[in-house]
Formats: sequence, structure tokens, C-alpha cells
Amino acid sequence: MSDITEPPIARVDVVRETLHGITLEDPYRWMEAGGEEFHHWLDGQARHARAHLDALPHRAGLLTRIRELGSALTQNFGLAMAADRVFALVREPDARVPVLTVTEADGASRVLFDPGTVPGDGHHAIDWYVPSPDGRHVACAVSASGSEDSSIHVIDADSGALRETIPPTTRFAFLSWLEDGRSFVYHRYPEQHLLDSRSFLHQLGADPAQDAVVLARGLNPHIELTPRDRPFLVVPPHGEWMLAIISHGALSPWPWTSEQLSDCTIYVAPRAGLADPAACPWRKVAGAADGVTTFATSRDTLYLVSHRDAPRSRVLAVPFAAPDLSRARVVVPAGERVVESVRVVGDRLLVRDLDGGVSRVRHVLLSGGEPADLPMPVEGAILEWTTHPARSEALLLVAGWTDAPRLYRYDGQCLQDTGLAPRSPVDFGDVHVRMLHVPARDGTPVPLTVIHHKDLELDGDNPAVLTGYGSHGFIDLPEFRPEMLAWYERGGVYAVAHLRGGGAYGHQWHEAGRGERKEATITDLIDCAEHLIALGYTRPGRLAAEGASAGGIPTGGALVRRPDLWAAMAMHAPTVNATRNEFTESGPINVPEFGSFTTEEGLRDLLIIDAYMRVRDGVPYPAVLLTTGLRDARVPPWQPAKLAARLQAGTASGRPVLLRVEEHGGHGVGSTRDQEQALLADVLAFVLHASDDS
Repeated sequence: MSDITEPPIARVDVVRETLHGITLEDPYRWMEAGGEEFHHWLDGQARHARAHLDALPHRAGLLTRIRELGSALTQNFGLAMAADRVFALVREPDARVPVLTVTEADGASRVLFDPGTVPGDGHHAIDWYVPSPDGRHVACAVSASGSEDSSIHVIDADSGALRETIPPTTRFAFLSWLEDGRSFVYHRYPEQHLLDSRSFLHQLGADPAQDAVVLARGLNPHIELTPRDRPFLVVPPHGEWMLAIISHGALSPWPWTSEQLSDCTIYVAPRAGLADPAACPWRKVAGAADGVTTFATSRDTLYLVSHRDAPRSRVLAVPFAAPDLSRARVVVPAGERVVESVRVVGDRLLVRDLDGGVSRVRHVLLSGGEPADLPMPVEGAILEWTTHPARSEALLLVAGWTDAPRLYRYDGQCLQDTGLAPRSPVDFGDVHVRMLHVPARDGTPVPLTVIHHKDLELDGDNPAVLTGYGSHGFIDLPEFRPEMLAWYERGGVYAVAHLRGGGAYGHQWHEAGRGERKEATITDLIDCAEHLIALGYTRPGRLAAEGASAGGIPTGGALVRRPDLWAAMAMHAPTVNATRNEFTESGPINVPEFGSFTTEEGLRDLLIIDAYMRVRDGVPYPAVLLTTGLRDARVPPWQPAKLAARLQAGTASGRPVLLRVEEHGGHGVGSTRDQEQALLADVLAFVLHASDDS
């Protein structure tokens, strides 16, 4: 690899500023403006990274094996039911991106919409979709090259014909069809920014530019909104009521679900109020302090999962006609399990719990009674679930770390395997999964999942990758990744740290790694790394960490605090310059989670998690692989770019610092199969090479 040229050197132009008595120095602030110089430098970094990665000795073999494993299983996800139809996103082994399929009552399946047919540069992918309750139409959100800047394609479910298209600026799956099956409400951003978003009413056949605003700042005196709030309108498929969900902060990392809400205010009103949105009699049910994280509805009752006065949450019921939360009925009391979500299925409430990192399901009559457990088919996770809008039926996609997803039907009594999800031909019988509880430095037990070949010797000489997220209350659920067998076959260890700031143990776990307590997210990752070393799984010269998005906080923090602990660090579209995050499009909505530079307290919180500001000259940093996508709508390329430039200038180790650039990619959503497999091969080859060199 000696013939690979050096990466281009970034111009240094230090910006000094003093905020709240704290002086900050930023040598690469100029990158934030973009422009020709930045993109020329970025192109040079991309070429250098590609040349380095392609020359890695393990890369070709890993990519071949990853492709072989990844082509063995058809993926089914994104399930929905309507009328006698089951909809799903399906990615066949040879497909670049998933297609939308429909299965009829007789079991016949067909492709309803292929985003590959959408014209334009790069590739297109389905971000989310919502079928009408009568099953006749599907509103399908499609974006280009992982940008998540979606246009809505309305598909005729009988013929597959494209009825119409609403231009881009749509994000999040808060789209509700009305009972006529020919109109829906949806959320949309202005064209130039992410402030003052609105919800609209669209009639099929009408000009989207003329869609009526039904929820927005300043529209209705009963609802208070700030410019950064997102107003989502939810119209259930049954009953006479509707909900306004006002999001004051960041939502779940993925746009598929209305679950994992945080910092939200909820209102209810008769759906007849859509006729006059400005005068609609909205009534507030719950505020941000009430800690509502998800909801479900019957015809006359709203069911809320709330962590107020219940650290692991409980389920409350309030009538739509008298939505007084102080008089709510407790349907499922607080307990040792974390109540994640609820769904109404006929006369029962289906309750999804998290029990020490494993999904559980209970059901209880809506009229009351003791919740009863449903036997789970595997010790794993409910990856997703969906209910029928008219029938007492639900579908649950269940998987484990070593168990491929299976699709189960709930009929009000029990779970039964539908046989619709194909069994994986990839044999994980020799792969072992172990759950550890690592004593953090303050004595708190931190869950750590460790996966490896069953014959692994604990001799301290195994290559290992440790990953963690630890923000937004996000839960690291068991995930079946057949491609990872390529790592386990080579003696690799993969470990998932369920860090504070995530949701492994509910609201308290989230709060324990939020704001001024964010240091715990970083030190938890370090403590988990040291525990793996102490048990003989690996050693510093063979240990790597990996994180994506907000997972750049624990990995970046561990990189600059303990560079001696790692052979390599891989960070994908990472948040690493938190003191400047508020100046990004998505930055303001993350203020409740991370803090704001506008106050001294907020700035100090941000400095905890700003890895870029903590890089020092002359420190021997490990090998570092940073990735970015030019279409990233959440973390702009200048975030990882600034860290790459700073590390390249400051490290004294001689180890590579690479910035991998995906020209037709974003934050990860909507990536093609080839992009996903190439990235995994790059990461594993980079880690192996760094380990071999140590």
C-alpha cells in the first residue's frame, strides 16, 4: 500500500469566538459554507479513501463472501394490511432496492411499484408508504439517492398505475387517508428549510400546490407552535376523532413509525373540524412533560404510553369526548418491563414490552383485566408490527441475532407463523450470542450483547468491533444480519453496547445519558471496551469501535478520550461537531436532546459530545474511517469532513485517517444493496488491517 498517495491537505483558517466566557477555536469552519474549494478537497479525499480501501488485503475476499451471504435471503419488511390485501416492501437477492408488493386474499403476490422505474440520476428508493383503508390506493414516499427528500407517488393498487405525484419536501410517515379513500392528510416542509412545516389535505386529482393547510403555526388559536415544531395530523381509520401530534424535538432515527415519540404535545378534536381548520376545537390531552411515547386508538378511546410517574412506562386510557389525562384509567400499570408500544386489535389491546433487551407481548381486554403474556417464538425482537384497519388481526415480524425474521399473525388469541417470510439458508448454528452486564465506572450495570463463533478462544487476540448509539431513547434491538457471518468465520467478535442515552431500560435510561449527563454515554462505551479486554475477547491492538449518526458521539468521544484503547474507529455520517450542529437543517430539533450553544449550560453540554473540538496535535490516534453521503439530509458532509481534516493534521501515529464519500448516498436510508455490502466490506477490511498492523 506504499504507492497510495497522501490525502489532500485542508486549508487552515482558524475562527476564534468567545461564548459565555468560553473561547472556541475552529480551524475548518470554512467547510460549512460548501463551495468549490470544499468539494474539490472532498473529491480528493474520496479518491484517496477509495484507493486505500480497495488495496486492503482482506477486502476482496470479504466482499465476495458478503455478497454470497447477502444474496441468500429475500427480505420482507414494511408490512401493512388493508381490505383483503397485505402490502410489504420486498428486496429479492438480486435487487438493488426494495419494491412494493401486494399479496391478495388467494395468496397471489405481485410487484405493485418498483422505484427503479422512476427516472433521474442515481437511484430511487421507497422511504415509506401508507395504503388507504379500502386497499385501493397506496401513497408511496420516494426519494433519490438516499436524500429522504420524498415525493409522494399515489399508486392504484388494482392496476399498479401511477395516479399522481406530489413533489418533494415530504418526510415522516404521518399520512392518514380519510374514509372516502380519495383524500389524505400529510406533512410537508417548505422548499428551502425545515422550519414552519405544515400538514395539508390533498384530494386525488387536485393540484398539490393548492392543497389546503390543516395544521400550521398561527392557523388555530387552540394549538401553539414554534417555528421548529412539526405539526402532524393523525386521522384513525375508525371513529369520529383525530389527533394533532406536535413534535418539539427529534423523532425516532427512522421515519417509518409514530412510535418512540419524545417531547410531544397531543391534541384531539372531532374530525369534522377538518372542514374549518382555523376554527377546529382542538383540546390538549398531554404535554411534553407527560412523557407520551406512543399511542393507539379505538372508536371512542385514546390509549397512551407514558413514562410520567412510571420510569418504564405504563398505558393510560382517556375518552376522546373528555380527554382529561388527570382522570385517565390505568390499563397496564408500570412494572419491571419497559412498555414500548400498544395497538388496538378488536376488543383487545396488544402491548409490546422490552424485557432486558428482549421483546415480549401481552394482551388485555379493552374493558379491563389483567394483561396476559403471549408465548414468543424466539428470544429476540419484534422488528415491526401492523394492525388491520377493520379486522381483529395483526402481523408481527420477529427476529433474533441469529434467527432470520419470521412473520406471525395475531388473531386476538395467539401468534401463528404465517409462513410468508422465507427461511434463511444461512446457517448461524455455530454462532453464539451472550448477554453481559458490564459494571460502569459509577457502578451501573450496562447491557452488552456479544456475538461470535462458538469455538472462539478467549485468548485476547481476536479482532473485535464494538458498536453503540445511546441517544434519543433509541433501542438497539436484536437484528439478523446474514452478511456478518463473514466476520464470525474469520474469528471476529461483534458487540453491541446498550448505552445510557438509549432506551434499553426506558425513560430513566434515556435521561441518564442526555444533556449534561451525556458523558455517561461515552464512558459506558469505554467501560464496555475495557470489559471485553478483561474477559479475553480482544485487546487494544485488535479492538475497533463503530457508530453511525448520533452513534458518532460515543465513538468520537471514546476516540479522543482514550485513543490508546483502539486499533481502529469507524464512524458513519457521524455527529462529531456538536457545537455547530444547531446551524444544520436538522440541528434545531436536536436541541432538547443535546443542548443549545445559546446558553452557557447548553454550550457546556455540547462540548461534552464535540469530538472535533477535543482533537489535539501530536496524539497517536488509531486508524480512523469516516463516511458521509453527499445527499445526507440529517448530518451534512462537513461534520465528518472537519474531523477528518483535524485528525489528518494532528495525529502522530502514522495510521490512516480516511473520509469515504458516497456520491449517490445519504444518511443510510434508501441505500442500494451494493452500497450496503461495499460499506460493510470496507469497514471489516479496514478493521482487520488495522488489527493485523498492531
